[in-house]
Amino acid sequence: MTIQYKSAVFDLTTTNLTTVLTISTSAVAIVKTVQASHQDASNVDADLYLKKSGGSDVEVGHAQLNKGMANMIVNTLNLEAGDVIKMQADTANEITGFVSYALINRENENG
Repeated sequence: MTIQYKSAVFDLTTTNLTTVLTISTSAVAIVKTVQASHQDASNVDADLYLKKSGGSDVEVGHAQLNKGMANMIVNTLNLEAGDVIKMQADTANEITGFVSYALINRENENG
């Protein structure tokens, strides 16, 4: 078992639901931050979704950004193998950000 501290960046270029992080089926993760940023002086709604492996998308966070940033989760978010984090904004090309997480690889784990 190995632990890697990682980050992934995202740019919401459409108003469609966009995958920002997928956990492989041989790992789990602890997400510390999903930070969304908006630089213009107009309101943009951003939504955070969690899709459990084999399940459907569930909204787990929301922020209205106006020339600012927000952490879309409180404390931490534990992800299991195959889980996916997605985001959606009501305006295209306005939200960017990053996901900061610890990836725990279980590839060589016994049992």
